Amino acid sequence: MELRILGCHGGETPKHRTSSFLLDERVAIDAGAVTSMLTLEEQHRIETVLVSHAHLDHVRDLATMADNRCQQGGPTLVVAGIPETLAVLRQHFFNDLLWPDFSKIPTLSGGPTIQFREILPEVPAEFSGMRVTPVLVDHTIDAAGFVIETASGSLGYSGDTGPTERLWEKLNQQADLRGLLMEISFPDEHHRLAKASGHHTAESLERELHKLHEHRDLPILLYHIKPVFEQQVEREVSRIRGRNLDLCRLGDQFLL
Repeated sequence: MELRILGCHGGETPKHRTSSFLLDERVAIDAGAVTSMLTLEEQHRIETVLVSHAHLDHVRDLATMADNRCQQGGPTLVVAGIPETLAVLRQHFFNDLLWPDFSKIPTLSGGPTIQFREILPEVPAEFSGMRVTPVLVDHTIDAAGFVIETASGSLGYSGDTGPTERLWEKLNQQADLRGLLMEISFPDEHHRLAKASGHHTAESLERELHKLHEHRDLPILLYHIKPVFEQQVEREVSRIRGRNLDLCRLGDQFLL
């Protein structure tokens, strides 16, 4: 299982990109930086985009990716998420006002440019040879993390979340878990802001990690740090002991 880090921050500057990850070159997990980090050829190889929730930093590049795919020709790009997420994308994003509805626009080779696929919480679905199970997490809007099963093992993805329960239960049950992409956003001194916005600090993340009873040596890749607080959060994360933590960097590649 090959994981590429396209975007891993909770904000954007010339050196920071918002959440987007590429799995085995075929499946994107969120779309904050798909077109800003991939060539046209690399974009065209993507078959599915899993969308954790509808906040702009996780969906923004769906707009330019759909536009590119339309001119490139098929295959149709599958955009998958829980029903509440796709409802927001249809109403407020691909609505022929903010952006064209590419689910109704054919590519140059025929067939719709994108296809929305609803996936229900706790119900596995097949995409691009992978088995994807959404798990609801606690954020400010309807949001899901994912457990993604591939032929070479499973990957957990938190999406945006503060303290939650069900995701950890599912991860504990996963026998072949190879890695976890886990969010952290704010320094400890801004714990009230983190709680109000549905995110983690190092302190709250450390408490959450106690819920992961299995997989003590699991590689945990941290993402979504706010650029303004990057150095402070990194210092605080370095004090967490007993876990195999790593900070995502743009362009990193992991073989899990």
